[in-house]
Amino acid sequence: MSTWHVMISTTAVFAAALPIAQAGPCSPEIDRMQARVDARLAARASAGTTGSESSTALLHRQPTPDSIAKAEEGLRELSAEKVAKVQQAMKHAKAADRAGDASACAEALGAAQRALD
Repeated sequence: MSTWHVMISTTAVFAAALPIAQAGPCSPEIDRMQARVDARLAARASAGTTGSESSTALLHRQPTPDSIAKAEEGLRELSAEKVAKVQQAMKHAKAADRAGDASACAEALGAAQRALD
């Protein structure tokens, strides 16, 4: 291996480690909360709530996109507003973490947890 290849490989390793070296004061907590959020969303998606079959469903007609959307809207347990609130809180937590503001980060993570519950 030439010196050039060694230098490129070493630079790549250091570049990959740079974000880890610049982690903020609550990066571990953000990672744990993100894992909880992802697990909660995955569990909700895989659980797939079910609804009762309507009398129109028995008439041998294909459902329309509109009828599917209406049926799914009634089944959602984790609403789009809640998901948006969690995402916004996580965005604030990451910004506070980058700024080194541990208290604002903790407050944003608390807001994310409350929105998730």
